[in-house]
Amino acid sequence: MLDLTGKQAPFFALPDQEGRTVDLTSLKGKNVVLYFYPKDMTPGCTTEACDFRDQNSMFADYDTVVIGVSPDPVSRHQKFIQKHELPFILLADEKQEAAEEYGVWTLKKNFGKEYMGIERSTFLINKEGIIVKEWRKVRVKGHVDDVLAAVKELN
Repeated sequence: MLDLTGKQAPFFALPDQEGRTVDLTSLKGKNVVLYFYPKDMTPGCTTEACDFRDQNSMFADYDTVVIGVSPDPVSRHQKFIQKHELPFILLADEKQEAAEEYGVWTLKKNFGKEYMGIERSTFLINKEGIIVKEWRKVRVKGHVDDVLAAVKELN
């Protein structure tokens, strides 16, 4: 398994929900919570997004931006944000380029079928662009609290 802790965060440049390109270098000087999730509008992904939404002001208090990434297109991200009033950026990684770089595009098994998909994962990137903590194979319950605790330790 790829371990990126202590390494420079892999570069990405992806469209956000408005179609504007967001790249990692534009976020230097802020801590970044970069979380990869499988699909908009699904139960686990909705719970995770709403948990980040509910704690977003706490992350902001620690000079930290939250960014979600999935293979969904920009238009689907717009609907997901509107439906759940998400106050943070969602990036469309339709070609799974960032997912590959972060090692989260993996072979999954579900009900006897194998397919490629996103392994729910979160990366905490410090103001210098270094990954200081990563969570892989995330279980949604309590996850955002764990990430917030790690952010607090950075400051």
